[in-house]
Amino acid sequence: MQTIEDTLRELAPELHQLSLDIHDHPELNFEERYAHDRLTALMAAHGFTVTRHYLGLATAWRAEFRHGRARGARVLGVNAEMDALPGLGHACGHNLIAMAGVGVALALRAALEAHDVAGTVVLLGTPAEESGAGKQILLERGAYKGMDACVMCHPIAGDTQEVGLVASLALQSLSVEYFGRPAHAGYAPWDGINALDAAFVAYASVAALRQQMRPEQRVHGIVSGRDWAPNVIPDYAKMSWSVRADARDTLDPLRVRVVRCLESAADATGCRHELALGVQYLDLRQNPVLAGDVAETARLRYAMPTRWGAAPAPASTDFGNISYALPSLHPTFAIPTPHNAQNHTAGFARAARSDEAHAAALRSAALLAHTGFRVLQDSAFCARVRAAHDAMPRAAPPNSREGT
Repeated sequence: MQTIEDTLRELAPELHQLSLDIHDHPELNFEERYAHDRLTALMAAHGFTVTRHYLGLATAWRAEFRHGRARGARVLGVNAEMDALPGLGHACGHNLIAMAGVGVALALRAALEAHDVAGTVVLLGTPAEESGAGKQILLERGAYKGMDACVMCHPIAGDTQEVGLVASLALQSLSVEYFGRPAHAGYAPWDGINALDAAFVAYASVAALRQQMRPEQRVHGIVSGRDWAPNVIPDYAKMSWSVRADARDTLDPLRVRVVRCLESAADATGCRHELALGVQYLDLRQNPVLAGDVAETARLRYAMPTRWGAAPAPASTDFGNISYALPSLHPTFAIPTPHNAQNHTAGFARAARSDEAHAAALRSAALLAHTGFRVLQDSAFCARVRAAHDAMPRAAPPNSREGT
């Protein structure tokens, strides 16, 4: 642990600047070009073998370091997210996630060399977490093949230094387009078919459905159009929705009910409609052996408590899909925010560039690097990690739609 902490302390100014640079250049899903170039250049400078534009995704990348060639040497994966939110910038703190991922990888390199442990560290730059399911695309294309475990961390709002080890909700994104017929809204509205009416009927139907939803379930969406004017019957409207539930088996029935709301709105207004499903984000499963090790290290080394959630956090991540494929860990760390501003707000974006946020991210990186080192060094520990994963219920693959 001392090697890891010393390395992160030495690298702290460089990592802090990396995070600020990414924060000051927010980029949306699959458009993370600045982050891609900045991160890959840094990892190459630190002696990692870097593959840019990885597996056909323009902003994905892979950085690998291998020490020793002992038979049976293990591989640890680390994820670095990069994408921002429209209009808000890094309001989910992905600049901190990228920085922490780099910190974990560089600290592990130092530990493997200092203690002459054979092993491989693979840092993946994973685009489009917010809505593009970048990790699922990479998973399908083989990016996680050969990894014994994979780790990452995520910031949340809070003033308490603690490790959060909770599940997250499964999510289904979907969109529906309504096609009507334009008409003069004053002269002959009866000649039109109002696509905006279809969207309003759908919105009201979903609002009524919420009364019968379970407390942990969520449905939320937006409406958009093109060339709307108050004196023209709108002939087009689009709705984008997110449906969330605690697990796949409760998500699918809720999705069916939401789809019925959207389809019946088209029937009620006479519109034609087209519905498209996005890639499902599965619920996040924290590997209990990895989680226990991080919690114990946090307690002994930093006197930090661990928050074990009986209920899932009301958020979703495509890392949930990874957690079904291989042993995984995704702890949260708290950063202070103004007026308790939560993720996906302007206040959280401002907090994500604070000194306190960077200090918290580095503590989380140290914890993950320590547990990751155990995966690479300790065969018995790794076997327990694998056994705990294999004992978890399996899920059918999520419905898949590849992005670009």
